Amino acid sequence: MSDPNNLKDTSVGTYHDWQTEDKSNSSKFSRFLWWCAGADKFFMERSPQADRIKYQGIGGIVLCTGILALVSGMFAFYTIFGPKTNAVNSSDSIDWATALPSGLFGIVWGLIIFNLDRFIVSSTGKGDGTDSISGKELLQGLPRILVAIILGFAVSAPLEVRILKSEIDAELQKKQNEYLHELNHGTDSLFNQQRKVLEAKKVETENQIKTFEDYKEKRRIEIKDQLRNLELEAEGKTGTGMPGRGPAYRDKKENLERMDAELNKLVESKQPEMNGLKNRLEQTVKDIDELEVKRKSTYLENQKASFGLDGLLERIKISHEIGGWVPWVILFVFLAIETGPIFFKMMMTKGVYEYLVENNVKRFLASNGVLHTEEIFHGKDGAVYKETYIYLEAEMEEAAKKEVIDKQKALNQKIIGEWHKDTDSQVNADPKSFYNTNPNSNSSNI
Repeated sequence: MSDPNNLKDTSVGTYHDWQTEDKSNSSKFSRFLWWCAGADKFFMERSPQADRIKYQGIGGIVLCTGILALVSGMFAFYTIFGPKTNAVNSSDSIDWATALPSGLFGIVWGLIIFNLDRFIVSSTGKGDGTDSISGKELLQGLPRILVAIILGFAVSAPLEVRILKSEIDAELQKKQNEYLHELNHGTDSLFNQQRKVLEAKKVETENQIKTFEDYKEKRRIEIKDQLRNLELEAEGKTGTGMPGRGPAYRDKKENLERMDAELNKLVESKQPEMNGLKNRLEQTVKDIDELEVKRKSTYLENQKASFGLDGLLERIKISHEIGGWVPWVILFVFLAIETGPIFFKMMMTKGVYEYLVENNVKRFLASNGVLHTEEIFHGKDGAVYKETYIYLEAEMEEAAKKEVIDKQKALNQKIIGEWHKDTDSQVNADPKSFYNTNPNSNSSNI
């Protein structure tokens, strides 16, 4: 029969056996800290102040770790996915399109770390109940310690970058400028080679055009001189000194007309070639102008590439390059925050709260037919601790089932015995009726 005064909280698997339910005299924040530490509020409120303070401290560490993880996650997400700009001017404005998702991610990340820490602390146990840490306790807690160390690294790195932001920005600006100079130098080398080829092509085309234009001008000057001589001949200022248009004049005029016709024919025949050269020269000049436009566009791309250094990984590298011992101090502080509750619980001596919880667990097991015994055996290898669980209800079910089977077995044996005696008497009275005389038959009457 269960006691109606017993208080059973089956939702959390605890068994409370108190005559009265005392009203809590603790604050909501204290109860929240106990919850963060994985402690039972019911027993905490019935424990001394010393036990309350211990678990409030552990819960406070877990809560602060979750808050720091939230801030760390927000900054890490914003740094990774935020706009990449000049390092020194990166904090002048906030990109809300990235800031809002960063805040959401930070909340999720903080809750993940908070729950992991809460699970690690609540599952650590009480150790051996002494204020020293034995080798066995350390070995049992090693997986939790390793997880806590990993979480410490994950949380501390972004916060380390945020703490050293001013110094990192200055150094990152130098690296961005150096990288930009290197990229621009490579761009200039590439485009200067291309421009050199285009300039050579331009000069070659200009020389071809100039050569023909010079030749054409030279022939025009010759024709002009011949025309002048022809005029002087007509005026009688050359040759015989007699004006008129005699045979000498006609010869010179025919020669002049022939020279002019040859020049016009040459110009006409060369015109397609000259047009092609001029078009090629125009296209070359256009290519040179476009090349300069591409050079400026590449400069902008180089600048964006240099801004790409404004990432979380580069900032972490710079923080360790210029931070000296500061990044290590920050890391060790966070490792201490993460692993501290685990070691503290190993060093905690058993208080009233632990005994209340342990007693409640044993009573819960006993009320459900489970007996727990602890024994220490001393052998050649020293003391050996052994826990034994006796499941009374299961054993009772096993015994009842075994009894039913044994009785069924005895009853079956009795039935078979009676059948055997009855059949035996029938065989003795009339044995012929129990066999067949037909030799071809494989059947039996039995």
